[in-house]
Amino acid sequence: MNVTTVMLVSGLILILAGCIELIRTHHMLKIIIGLELAIKAISMFLTLGGWLNGNIALAEAFVVTVIVLEVVVATVLSGIAISIYHKHGNMDIRNLRNLKG
Repeated sequence: MNVTTVMLVSGLILILAGCIELIRTHHMLKIIIGLELAIKAISMFLTLGGWLNGNIALAEAFVVTVIVLEVVVATVLSGIAISIYHKHGNMDIRNLRNLKG
C-alpha cells in the first residue's frame, strides 16, 4: 500500500464519518464536529491532489483558504449553538423551528 492509497482511504473514511454524524444526530455540537471532520478530509484531498500534480504551492494556498473558511463556519455555528442553548436550555436543532424573526 502506498501513500496515495492510504490518504484516499483515510480521507474517504473521514468524509463518511462526518456525513454519518451529520445525518444521525440532532445535537448542534456533534453536527459541528461532523462538519469539521468532512472539511479536514477535503483539505487532505487538496493536499494529495497538489502532491500528485507536483503543484504543492497551489494546493497549500487552497488549503489555507479552506482552513480560514472552516474557522469562520465553525465560529458562526458555535454562536448559533450558544444562542440555542441560552434560549432553550439544550442544543437540539429541532428547536430552530421555534425561532421567529
